[in-house]
Amino acid sequence: MTVCTFLERLDRVLIERTASRVPNRAGRVLSAVEAAAENSKLWWGTAVALAAAGGRRGRVAAGAGLSALALAQFVSNGLCKHLADRPRPPKELIPHEGVHDRPDSPSFPSGHTAAAVAFTAAVTATWPAVGALCAIPAATVALERVQSGAHYPSDVAGGAVIGLACAWLTRRTPSLLLRHRFPRVSAGGAAWERLPE
Repeated sequence: MTVCTFLERLDRVLIERTASRVPNRAGRVLSAVEAAAENSKLWWGTAVALAAAGGRRGRVAAGAGLSALALAQFVSNGLCKHLADRPRPPKELIPHEGVHDRPDSPSFPSGHTAAAVAFTAAVTATWPAVGALCAIPAATVALERVQSGAHYPSDVAGGAVIGLACAWLTRRTPSLLLRHRFPRVSAGGAAWERLPE
């Protein structure tokens, strides 16, 4: 058995078990959170609240989160989905009606997960307490994508990796650019790395 065959079988086992073992009431909660995150509404709303009520730190966290989110959506939905072109999980694996309410776009990676993780990780780097709160709906979105039959677990894992990478790039790019163009200015680090506690 090759590694790819093993991973494909593991994907199928995990999606079947997740879809069949999550209670209906919990499934409705997952769907409600996912609906709030659709088109990044949840993350935009969080960013607005941070910018309005969080002072300078909140504005920096909101800017970092939205920048990482935009990059993650471009990489996952604009590039990777078209390169991978992986079909969605077969409907016969999913024992509930929610499987019929899913997009027809390629499955890998999960754009919802990439956006959620990117926003959460970028906010966490600036404001850990708020990032910890954002991690709850982010994890819920990731679980829902598998439970609903929209994605394989490996799609969600790929989206999470993309999200983390985009958050890292969003955080490090200003420092790298400053270091390259203005070596003396960059010695103090990027603005959001020097925020007072």
